[in-house]
Amino acid sequence: MASTMKHLGGAGIALISLATAGVALAAHGAPDDPFPATYHPAASAPLAIVGATVLTGTGAEIADATLLIADGKIEAVGTKLPVPEGYALVDGRGKWVTPGIIDAHSHLGVNPSPATPSHEDSNEAVSPNTAEVWAEHSVWPQDPKFRLARAGGVTSLMILPGSANLFGGRSVTLKNVPSVTTQGMKFPGAPYGLKIACGENPKRVYGGKGRSPATRMGNVAGYRKAWIDAADYVRRQDKWEAGGKTGDPPKRDLQLETLAGVLRGEILVQNHCYRADEMAVMVDVAREFGFKIRTFHHANEAFKIAPLLAKEDICVATWANSWGAKMESLDGIEENAPMIDAAGGCAIIHSDDGLLIQRLNQEAGIAMTAANHAGLSVSRGEAIKWITANPAKAMGIADKVGTLEPGKMADVVLWSANPFSVYALADRVWVDGVIQWDRSDPRYQKPSDFILGQPGQEFVR
Repeated sequence: MASTMKHLGGAGIALISLATAGVALAAHGAPDDPFPATYHPAASAPLAIVGATVLTGTGAEIADATLLIADGKIEAVGTKLPVPEGYALVDGRGKWVTPGIIDAHSHLGVNPSPATPSHEDSNEAVSPNTAEVWAEHSVWPQDPKFRLARAGGVTSLMILPGSANLFGGRSVTLKNVPSVTTQGMKFPGAPYGLKIACGENPKRVYGGKGRSPATRMGNVAGYRKAWIDAADYVRRQDKWEAGGKTGDPPKRDLQLETLAGVLRGEILVQNHCYRADEMAVMVDVAREFGFKIRTFHHANEAFKIAPLLAKEDICVATWANSWGAKMESLDGIEENAPMIDAAGGCAIIHSDDGLLIQRLNQEAGIAMTAANHAGLSVSRGEAIKWITANPAKAMGIADKVGTLEPGKMADVVLWSANPFSVYALADRVWVDGVIQWDRSDPRYQKPSDFILGQPGQEFVR
């Protein structure tokens, strides 16, 4: 090795074996985590929020409750809990507490503000299949709307590639904390997702270029061809491993590696799809190739096949008040999420928008009100799941966040009023027990590094 390094100079560093360099290898020959999270919560003092009405995210609503936080975790929640000595007290009387809001569909950082062509990094619109790209390599952590989302109570969010392609690439889940690197926001241990898109977008983008897919049947043919190639990739890898890993392993293919991760159950499918008939087709494609769809996104017509989606355990991430922008989204209703919920399914209210992410609590309130007017009788304790527990499930992090249960990460919002009210504001937001937003403290209202020094930044609040 020494002589090789002498002849190659600095370039020889790249030839050191991955094992020597300390990079762990996964079973299939790929680095186990080539872009690991560097996020670590700061130390925090134990805390007690006393006297608030608490929506736990498990369905419960507890009046005059006490929430105890220690070592960045939820310690206990209930009524008449004694507050241990040394806990900082927060007066929650007249206020409400919820888990941190989780957005299951965001493009913050990949379509950041200011919205200029040089900032548009969500769609690698050069091929119908770009499963090899990773959204985290486009995220700009200085996007000013991360802070605005924190001010709206958002503590975790999944950043997805756009929907120009049949296979858009990998998603990344972030903690909504200030950072100058994406790794400094990356949610430790969160699984990747694969963005797939149905319908108008891919056929418009590529049909407009005179190539396939130009129709919905072309879309489906493109999915099937890709999954056939991925299944063959898995077969070759498995054969090499079953043979004792003798000889050279199959050459890595970044595109097929992502698809293989889905087939192995390691990467969660996040499927942009509006129409009921297309969702049913995608369920059949998943059955054909032996994988599961974790979530249909947007899914304006999900209510038409709610029993099927509940049976398949597929979440639905949708809006209450957004439809009609194109034909495939025309038949949307405010009761979409509540009807999924009523069928026993996993309903989610998402943003897909840098403005809506700042008021997801209100969007959930619109859906809850529409449900109750329609006789579906949705409680506040159930509706809060649409922006906390259910998106955590869709993103594969429900064992860590989404509810105020002992042992979970202390991602918590203290609201000035009933969080479904248009008048409610997030007074304070904690992430892993560390205060990240305080409406009354200018220290937590500082703009991103990008905004500092910009004209007019002193007026940004």
